[in-house]
Amino acid sequence: MNIGNYVQKFWRYLLFAATVAILLGAGVFVFESLPPRTIVMATGAEGGANYELGTRYREILAREGVELQPTTGGLENLRRLRDSKSGVSVGFTQGGTTTKKESPELESLGTIFYEPIWLFRRAEIGEGAQGLRGRRLSIGSEGSGGRALALQIISRTKLDSIIGEVSGFAPQVAAEKLIAGEIDAAFIVTGWESPVIQSLLNAKGIEADSYLHADALIAIYPFLHKLVLPAGVVDLSTNRPPADVVLLAPKASLAVRADLHSALQYLLLDAAVQIHSQPGIFQKAGQFPAAESIDLPLSGEAQRFYKSGQPFLQGYLPFWIATLVEKTLVVLIPLAALLYPVFKLLPQMYDWTMQLRIRRLYDEIRSIDSDMEAQGPQFDANALNAKLDQIDQRANHLQLPTVYASNLYTLRSHIDLVRTRLAKTPDVNPR
Repeated sequence: MNIGNYVQKFWRYLLFAATVAILLGAGVFVFESLPPRTIVMATGAEGGANYELGTRYREILAREGVELQPTTGGLENLRRLRDSKSGVSVGFTQGGTTTKKESPELESLGTIFYEPIWLFRRAEIGEGAQGLRGRRLSIGSEGSGGRALALQIISRTKLDSIIGEVSGFAPQVAAEKLIAGEIDAAFIVTGWESPVIQSLLNAKGIEADSYLHADALIAIYPFLHKLVLPAGVVDLSTNRPPADVVLLAPKASLAVRADLHSALQYLLLDAAVQIHSQPGIFQKAGQFPAAESIDLPLSGEAQRFYKSGQPFLQGYLPFWIATLVEKTLVVLIPLAALLYPVFKLLPQMYDWTMQLRIRRLYDEIRSIDSDMEAQGPQFDANALNAKLDQIDQRANHLQLPTVYASNLYTLRSHIDLVRTRLAKTPDVNPR
């Protein structure tokens, strides 16, 4: 095998090795950029409405491995979300509990439901603020967003100056103690569907209080909204509740760490649509999830989701396959755009290299022609013939791929033409 063929094979192997190396690097990048297999979600106290919602997320995302972490409430959820070492990457947060400045590492996937601030009391103590004078009141457990909201309302309405005893029971415990008469009233922040709320609304001797100055409180705290629980909605036959109940409610948001993989954000948003888009006692069909940024800015993925829906491939392929294909396309499209001119240029470079080897001999032949013209009849034919013989010998030993055989044949024909010209010219300088 001649050197030309070796050179040709070298270029092919080099091109193949470079292609393999690039594709391997792209493959490593794609697999390293795939989303993790587990999402840790901070929900709320076990048995509460938020915890139950978390189990619904887990059921929908079961193939992706959602792990639930029960917490005491929204404030602890925030604390865990802010802590990069906690492992928590998504959780429910209540409106009015943080700001973008306080939680720069967090983003929102939108609002997902109302969380009414219920004030339940024993029927015998009477309505209004005066009915709470000297009474025993539960405001929620430490770390809960409900406790923080209750404290704001108590402070703003001056209830703290007349309440007798304040305790911090979790919703389930507070409900049990209220029904048993161990406390007189309780602030509970949770959804209408919560078993705790349903048990209190149906309990004899327990009433839900209305907020008399709801509009004023909303003006003071813009993150609050006014809701109305219609009279008789719990039990029409007994007209329970006996009158409309005016409630205050923040909106809960689905908060995520800003570094949560974009594909998992889309997965959570799709689950949120399935869970929260149904009509409810306080919401219309399709009202949630909503593209609202109450405390935290919407993530870029959430903005695109509310504008255009989920990525195209996720609507037709299983999540992990769709993500793998999307990441592969993201890498291969620009890679192909980069490699195309390289693959197009390499054969040209190879051809230029082979042609150069022939061109150099042509340059030497032209040099002999130039010497003949410059020296006129006085040129040394023997010396020029010797040079031509050297060129001819090098041409004979020039090893090129078979595809360049015609070029080499043409070169040797030109050598013969120059040799013929020298033979026809009389040597004026014989040796």
